[in-house]
Amino acid sequence: MLREVSAGRGSLPTEQIPSLQAAGRILAEEVTADRDYPPFSRSARDGFAVRAADVPGELTVIGEVRAGEVYRGFLRPGGAVEIMTGAPLPEGADAVVMVEHVEHMEEAGDRIKVARSLKTGENFNARGIEAKQGSAVLSAGRRLGFAEIALLAMVGRECATVYRRPRIAILPTGDEIVEAGQQPEAFQIRNSNAWSMAVQVARAGGDPQILPIARDNYESTRGLIEQGLTHDLLLLSGGVSAGKYDIVEHVLADLGAQFFFDRVRIQPGQPLVFGTARGKFFFGLPGNPASTMVTFEVFARAAVELLGGVQEARLPLLQARLTKDLRQKPGLTRFLPAQVSADGSTVAPEPWQGSGDVNSLARANAFLVTEPDRESWAAGDMIRVLLK
Repeated sequence: MLREVSAGRGSLPTEQIPSLQAAGRILAEEVTADRDYPPFSRSARDGFAVRAADVPGELTVIGEVRAGEVYRGFLRPGGAVEIMTGAPLPEGADAVVMVEHVEHMEEAGDRIKVARSLKTGENFNARGIEAKQGSAVLSAGRRLGFAEIALLAMVGRECATVYRRPRIAILPTGDEIVEAGQQPEAFQIRNSNAWSMAVQVARAGGDPQILPIARDNYESTRGLIEQGLTHDLLLLSGGVSAGKYDIVEHVLADLGAQFFFDRVRIQPGQPLVFGTARGKFFFGLPGNPASTMVTFEVFARAAVELLGGVQEARLPLLQARLTKDLRQKPGLTRFLPAQVSADGSTVAPEPWQGSGDVNSLARANAFLVTEPDRESWAAGDMIRVLLK
């Protein structure tokens, strides 16, 4: 479905930003190690650096080295150097014996006894074992989390080149819609869809731009759609059904739109439009809140992620066990509000009054995902779940 979006990813705009500000962004370059990691053979334990061939046996302690220091001497047969975690292994040593496996000989303060054998390489990390100088440590397309930011710091990258957040225009439509801060008339509703979509867009890595409400007339709708098409992606809410005043598709057609599809076999969310106009992609999402939320997650979220540099957008589905019986009329894949247990093992349908029931949507932490050719599930059956 999103082949066209994915095909254009090579020309995605990038920017260089401080690495500390790059969390959640998609890396647009390969990052390489500036030196071997670790840059020296590093002790993984507090203990004594030794020659594996000398133990078991008694050894003479000839010095000490801690993290941030270098032992300048050479470890010869029969010797040991006390070493702290993170310190460089002295030259000549090839193993570290843990301090709890060492007996200090009381008659000679500089003598220790090791009763067990060691293998060469034990209890230290050899130079370059994590990464060799010049090797790739992060590839383009990687989403940067806390571990990746730490890696950028480790290799000295104060700045990183990332894909720019795609600018996503959000266009609510309908004469019945008023802004959230207004007092609606009895026949009006507040603009909740634009707010929910703005959060969903931001979670997907986009930069949401909420446009004014398009009224149910040609001039208002066309002017705002043209404004929305100056962004990287246009998301419309409402106006895509078959009603007399649902004019979004008419306006888009007049703007030369190519429609890839205008209906999907899911509920809520059947009247869903996807296409391109003036070189930009658009989704016409149905206007009921549940329909808007579900169709964004199932379809539009992937487009936002791909435009933001994600290599492969995936729908996060899991399986959980139903806590009560469930029936449906076959024919459509349904997304029903639900509550998943904290451990993700069970799921319970959330009572709701249809796709306009925002209260139920807010109580739910997931959607049940039914199979279109199945009529019923019994308590205890496994079913697919889409987390919110």
